[in-house]
Amino acid sequence: MERELALEIVRVTEMAALASSHWMGRGKKNEADGAATSAMRAMFDTINMRGTVVIGEGELDEAPMLYIGEKLGNPEAGGPEVDVAVDPLEGTTIVAKGHNNAMSVIAIGDRGTLLHAPDMYMMKMAVGKRAAGQINLYDPVDKMIEVVAKANNKRVQDVTVIIQERDRHQAIIDAIREKGARVKLFGDGDVGAAIAACLPHTGIDLFLGIGGAPEGVISAAAIKCLGGDMQAQLKPQNDIERERCIRMGLVNPEQLLTLNDLVKGDDAIFAATGVSDGELLQGVRYLGDDMVETHSIVMRAQTKTIRFVRAVHNTEHKPNLLWK
Repeated sequence: MERELALEIVRVTEMAALASSHWMGRGKKNEADGAATSAMRAMFDTINMRGTVVIGEGELDEAPMLYIGEKLGNPEAGGPEVDVAVDPLEGTTIVAKGHNNAMSVIAIGDRGTLLHAPDMYMMKMAVGKRAAGQINLYDPVDKMIEVVAKANNKRVQDVTVIIQERDRHQAIIDAIREKGARVKLFGDGDVGAAIAACLPHTGIDLFLGIGGAPEGVISAAAIKCLGGDMQAQLKPQNDIERERCIRMGLVNPEQLLTLNDLVKGDDAIFAATGVSDGELLQGVRYLGDDMVETHSIVMRAQTKTIRFVRAVHNTEHKPNLLWK
């Protein structure tokens, strides 16, 4: 992939975030998601790449755009052939309610490198680079915490585990507390939470829990860029989901998936723009006089470069914003 592609992709997440931010706190999650999706799709046409959606808004018969298999980019300009994983608005309910941690996210890899994860549950574990190579998803929770504490040079009681606040996680939460570690709960948006475990300034040491498989692959691209580590396991709920796993090439649908199973090769690009304030990014800010500020992150695995981008946009010159 060409390095210029990383900065071009940020323009796409910025536009999606701008479009969806208009719906903050208005109680209309479908409108927020639709605005982000339409803006993102329009911006992709300006990018010099030959992309194929491998994780998107659903199958062809389920989504009008950014569906799995859709071709993206400006093919006439050439550009690299890439897999594209998108979540135009990670946290539709978050935006509808005006809560924190909503983002627009994209992950890109060379063609054939991103796992075509079906829309089902996935058990996930993520850590930063100090603990990379030392984790095992099959370990009991108390051992996971001990490993991370040692790797990060912390006492067990100083370790922070971030986990989604769901009934299905209560046994894990109880085990973390029994061990004496700290628990940080979040409501929706586990891509940002997984990435936070790989950034030292967040103070978060371990991400753990069951969430969406597509979000797991997007998170894995970011974690590869950050030098962290991740393991996962698909959790099919019925025979139909199990058969989908087999069709995508997993002989054992519940096999352990390493970071390199989720994102093959040594290169990937991840970009995200905050819609609302969160662990990773600040949200969209309306400054007055048609000026709007966005905060984004863009990373590349091959170089391990991490860029935080603050941009100020004049919305009078943003024709793709549907609410203009």
